[in-house]
Amino acid sequence: MRKLSLTLILSSFALIFLAEAQSNRTLNIIAIGAHPDDCDSKFGGTAALFAEMGHRVKFVALTNGDAGHQAEGGGALGNRRRAEAQEAGKALGIAYDVLDNHDGELLPTLQVRHQVIRKIREWDADIVLGLRPNDYHPDHRNAGKVVQDAAYMVVVPNVTPDTPPLRKNPLFLYMQDPFKKPNPFSPDIVVAIDKTIEKKIDALHAHTSQMYEWLPWVNGNLDEVPKDATARREWLANRVKSRGISREYRAGLIKWYGEGKGKSAKNAEAFEIAEYGYQPTESEIRTYFPMLEK
Repeated sequence: MRKLSLTLILSSFALIFLAEAQSNRTLNIIAIGAHPDDCDSKFGGTAALFAEMGHRVKFVALTNGDAGHQAEGGGALGNRRRAEAQEAGKALGIAYDVLDNHDGELLPTLQVRHQVIRKIREWDADIVLGLRPNDYHPDHRNAGKVVQDAAYMVVVPNVTPDTPPLRKNPLFLYMQDPFKKPNPFSPDIVVAIDKTIEKKIDALHAHTSQMYEWLPWVNGNLDEVPKDATARREWLANRVKSRGISREYRAGLIKWYGEGKGKSAKNAEAFEIAEYGYQPTESEIRTYFPMLEK
């Protein structure tokens, strides 16, 4: 009887040790968007939290953004946006890759799928974030589709055989969006980003061609953008922080953080668990997202 009790105690210690080892291991996270700045706006705060905790994060833009401007374009704009992405990566403490597919022409071809599979495998990803394939921009839709198409294939050795396959399918997540049809975004995981909101704003601020030129021109408020760099950042910060937190996101914050922080958080990012990758339990989600408070 005493021997059996000792065995149970040792087994319990072993399980605790395994759980702690899993929670303390370095995670590899890769977020894949269509353009430089896509991941920054949807995942920047959480990415910075991961990086601050010692985890490895990479953003990948599937196009070089060479069409995203009202007065510039082509290789010069692509080079400018690549440089902006590198500055944004420095602000967040992450790696940033920009591929050379043309902006506005992205399709979920086999070639692009191979590119995505290689990026996920090379990063040895535990978590892969992508866009949902229902969005206003065709590049966004197709970027979401190609990540879905790659989801299972990352573990298949005979697909893209020039890169070793992963031995375990990662957790695939969708980054947040406001679109309702054919189905709305589900905020399965909601992360409070008050601690890193300034880093997120710094990253967006680095995308000068988008935040202060192209997007205001598209939205018809280019005349509102300040000329001074400091005033510009303040203008951008006010816009980012004024978005607020929806009732659904607030409920998610309370679920993951408890009443206190869940109700007091001012900035958040949310993620939907895709059905194509690993399906985690609630306790495993806390392992994948160690910034969530127990």
